[in-house]
Amino acid sequence: MANGWARDGAVQEQIDDTVEDGIRQARSHLGESGESLSHCELCDAEIPQKRREAIPGVRLCVECQAQEDRRLRQSGSINRRGSKDSQLR
Repeated sequence: MANGWARDGAVQEQIDDTVEDGIRQARSHLGESGESLSHCELCDAEIPQKRREAIPGVRLCVECQAQEDRRLRQSGSINRRGSKDSQLR
């Protein structure tokens, strides 16, 4: 059963697309491996040895990684529903 003007199955397609986006994003983070950098690739600060040992393939210092995580969290929410409320904002 579709809601409003949506065709049958559209709601399930939206759910599936959201789940696939989450999986794709998680897999992109898992793909990071190899040798860790000794200095952050964004700010050139030294990455502590313990961090390099704990996270294989680390490329960012703690502060830059926190900023990157916040940026991804903010840009990651996609409203596929297209409700009237979301269009008015």
